[in-house]
Order: sequence, then C-alpha cells, then structure tokens
Amino acid sequence: MLRAVVVDDIENIRKKNIAIIKASCPNVSVIGQADSVESGIEAIKQLSPDIVFLDVEMPDGTGFDLLQKLKPINFKVIFITGYEDFAIRAFRFSAIDYLLKPLDASDLVDAVKKAEEALSKEVFDMKLSNLFSNLERPKNLQKLILKTADKIYSVNIQDIVNCESDKNYTTFNFINAPKLIVSTNLKEYETMLSPYNFFRSHQSHLINMAYFDHFIKTDGGNTIMMKNKTAIPLSVRKKEEFLVLLENL
Repeated sequence: MLRAVVVDDIENIRKKNIAIIKASCPNVSVIGQADSVESGIEAIKQLSPDIVFLDVEMPDGTGFDLLQKLKPINFKVIFITGYEDFAIRAFRFSAIDYLLKPLDASDLVDAVKKAEEALSKEVFDMKLSNLFSNLERPKNLQKLILKTADKIYSVNIQDIVNCESDKNYTTFNFINAPKLIVSTNLKEYETMLSPYNFFRSHQSHLINMAYFDHFIKTDGGNTIMMKNKTAIPLSVRKKEEFLVLLENL
C-alpha cells in the first residue's frame, strides 16, 4: 500500500483529486493533505509518505520550491498542473510524469503504476536535477533525459548534431560524444526539439541547425552537410521549408 499526501491550494479540487485517487487506486491510501508549499512541507515531514501528488502553482510558491526545500527527496512525486504551461516542456525533457487537471482516472492509474515501478532513487534524483536545471537555464541550455537499453543519460541539447530514426528507435549523434540509441520514435523528439532550432529534414532525420554547414543541390537529390561532415538527406517536400529557414538564420 502506497501512503500518499495530496498538495493543492484549491480545496474543492483537492477533495475531487482525493476522491478520484480513492476510487481509482485501491493500492493508494491518502494519509494527509495540504494547501500550500509551507503546509505541504510540514505534512510531508510529519507523515513521511511514499508518494506525493503535487500541484505545480500555489499562492506561496511552486511545487518545485517545495521539493527544493525537502532535498534529499525520499518519496515518489506525481506533478499535477492546471495548464499547458511553462513546466510542461521541462517535464517532457526530464522524463518526469505529470497529470493535467481535471484528473483523468486512467491517466492517474498509469502514473501511479509508473511510480510504483520507478527506477532507483539515484535515477529519480538525476531526473529531478535535470528538471530543476531546465526550469532555471536559458532556452539554449536545456537538458534532455535519454534512456538507452542499459543506462539513463542527461545530455545538453546544444551538443546534439542530429537524430536518425530506424522504426521505433532513434539514434542521437553528438558533437563530441559517442552516439546513443533509444527506443522512442523520432516524432516525439521532433515535438520536443523543434522550438530549439531543430529541423525535420527527412522522414528519418532531425538536425540541429546550429551545426548546419552547407547545402548541396544535385540532380539526384538534395543534401545537407553538417559541421562534423555528416551528410543528411533533405526530402523534396521539405526543401522549400528548409530554404525559408536558411533565409532567417
């Protein structure tokens, strides 16, 4: 049985969330609740829960502030937010789960299951550190969590030269580090990385425009050359979009 604390500043939402947790997750016992960062810290210190359902934005601070004041973190965390706000991208980059208000029962069950099966405390600490870094650093210094078959890495996205897909796998190539292969399709990374100057040049290729060197037009097709001498194909349907992008570099 997981012992849980629910932290949310709005009483009726907090009560609804507790009701959904009780109805959907018989393996979770809600042992306490709080309505602010400070009361949440006090409840967690007193009750030592296994898992905390944590609101992101509260009148006296954020859920991130709460965690910073409780380090080291000895409990699982499921973040809850009411908006597709600044934190969402940070969650995705850091491979940390979150739920949107109002809570969906099936999403809640999945999140609790993942929390139960979560990897070691060291891995969670790395993800949390990655999250804090993403919230604090400027746009071009975001960090991304990558999970290979046997390890989990935190990488700087400005070090990624390009990503190449092979069915449900994506290979990350770096400017000064060995490549990494992860079992996630390229589309997911395109969604995350496009705001950071990455361009989907081809069905199988996503490139970091910071490493673009030159463009080769040939009768047989078009090729993008990267600064590390890697040749990347440019699909016909992407050519016009790419040329417009070059004009704005």
